[in-house]
Amino acid sequence: MPNTPETPPITPMWKPQEANANQSAMQAFMDFVSKQHGETIQNYDALWTFSVTKRENFWDSIRKFADLRASNWGEVVCLNPAQMTPGENAAQWFPQARLNYAENMLQRRDDGQALVFRGEDQVKSSYTWAELYDRVSVLAQALRHAGIEPGDRVAGYMPNMCETIIAMLAATSIGAVWSSCSPDFGVQGVLDRFGQIEPKILISVDGYFYNGKRHDMTAKLSAVMADLPSARHILVVPYTSENPDISTIPKAVMLADFTAPYSPAEIEFEQLAFDHPMFIMFSSGTTGVPKCIIHGVGGTLIQHAKEHLLHSGIRPDDRVFYFTTCGWMMWNWLVSALGRGATVMLYDGSPFYPDGNVLWDYASEEKINFFGTSAKYIDALSKAGLKPCESHDLGALRAIASTGSPLGPESFDYVYRDIKADVHLASIAGGTDIISCFVLGNPAAPVWRGEIQCRGLGMAIEVFDDDGNPVRGVKGEMVCCAPFPSMPVGFWNDPDNAKYHAAYFERFDNIWCHGDYIELTGHNGIIIHGRSDATLNPGGVRIGTAEIYRQVEQVEAVEESIVIGQDWDNDVRVVLFVRLRDGVILDQDLQDRIRKQVRSNCTPRHVPARIIQIGDIPRTKSGKITELAVRDVVHGRAIKNKEALANPEALDLYIGLEELQN
Repeated sequence: MPNTPETPPITPMWKPQEANANQSAMQAFMDFVSKQHGETIQNYDALWTFSVTKRENFWDSIRKFADLRASNWGEVVCLNPAQMTPGENAAQWFPQARLNYAENMLQRRDDGQALVFRGEDQVKSSYTWAELYDRVSVLAQALRHAGIEPGDRVAGYMPNMCETIIAMLAATSIGAVWSSCSPDFGVQGVLDRFGQIEPKILISVDGYFYNGKRHDMTAKLSAVMADLPSARHILVVPYTSENPDISTIPKAVMLADFTAPYSPAEIEFEQLAFDHPMFIMFSSGTTGVPKCIIHGVGGTLIQHAKEHLLHSGIRPDDRVFYFTTCGWMMWNWLVSALGRGATVMLYDGSPFYPDGNVLWDYASEEKINFFGTSAKYIDALSKAGLKPCESHDLGALRAIASTGSPLGPESFDYVYRDIKADVHLASIAGGTDIISCFVLGNPAAPVWRGEIQCRGLGMAIEVFDDDGNPVRGVKGEMVCCAPFPSMPVGFWNDPDNAKYHAAYFERFDNIWCHGDYIELTGHNGIIIHGRSDATLNPGGVRIGTAEIYRQVEQVEAVEESIVIGQDWDNDVRVVLFVRLRDGVILDQDLQDRIRKQVRSNCTPRHVPARIIQIGDIPRTKSGKITELAVRDVVHGRAIKNKEALANPEALDLYIGLEELQN
């Protein structure tokens, strides 16, 4: 028989002060909606219900409340509001609107700080709002003169630095489509992405810093440009040296030389349709060439405004940080905080160089209000025994956000015990697919241990069983039952929407199936149990991988782990790989302790049939472990795109393991 499940908490870990909750943007929006639409909305659950049942009223209220700028919004909020499946008759939001994303980001032109940047311990810089506007103006003029027009692609092979944001805003101001990846991508990884979308301009740095070392980019840039014929120029930003030698890079020109003929002037913001392509994001691509997901101007703008203003509580002059690279959608999400008048705080480099305090040094010294990171980072801090609450002044810190993988209950404990007791902890989840979140935080509501606080406003999230019936209190498939503005405009080179349809709509008719295995709690919160496509299925019982990770990584000897299902004897057996602390060997005693921890806190079905010590765990560039890639290697299937991984060599460790042959 399975063990009795852990008793659910009876009190929240954090509650907003009543005065703050009553003065929050969430409360102000409830009042706004009540007056606008004659509704009586007194709590979040009522607001969420309104947002998914009266979607047109809701999204029109968002654009008004957030004061989003457009030359025209039009009278029609949505055509075909019930049709979610892509195609000619799919829902179309604000079909008469004409607007520009960059214009909404650059409404301030004063001497307040817009951007603050640190590149490890090597570089510091910042821009005021006036300086940011002028830099965008100059680059936009140069791009126009170089022949860049609406719909053309401009790509960044860049660190998370000020110049990357300037380039993106310059490109989007004229209606070009921006795409980016981080400089640690290899040549093939870049070509697999940018080769598909054929940018006319590529922007890169001469090198970058990571873990205290300088990494030169010259050879990679030469190789990329040799196989990227669409690029007319590569604009090089000096970062690791003042005067880099770019003579060996085809079509290379220094960014300063490219913009030298131009002076700051009023920016001519191209007025674009709501669904005009703006960002191209890439799927992780571990099972093939990455899919190119297109996101539109209006959907990105309105969704991010909603999430920043209401779900994150971001206010003008807040200092907003997210640890991210330019290859992850959290970078796009972070930059959109400019639209709230907030200062965007950038960091590029290792979060553990020279030690695990570096990001907290930044938060303390720069008085960061909103600190975003990954669940893995929080877990690593906990394992390292760091206590930022004792070593740093975090008085300005109001919110911590975590994403990338489920944030376990023990990580909630760690945050409130060792980082800050009075902080809004928001575990959030969504993804590249929607350039935003399905489930996330609410600064005007309690935080319950181990739970994501709420389903996002306007996001008709339900939990379905295998037969497509909505369920509560049990695990099931996360689905979205109605259209929302930040759905992809489409996939690149997918004219009949076949890839788009296959990605989300094959399982349930006209319903988005996201591939997460989740549970809706009694608080209307959410627990994510892992990816449903990586869900284990021993004996026909569905098990979320996150349930096993939560237990295994409480064993002190385990640094991190990855679990897969191996096809075996007409069934599936659970195989656990563990990376152990230095000097620790996986003996029988440690295996027994791991199995006991899993059995005692989960069920016998969760207990791994095989436990194997491994030297490294493969992960994507955004830090997510790649269960599917490991599963494919174990089963002898080819990995078509190792370039999507930060450490592809790790996969070799899983080939032909003797322990898996019997």
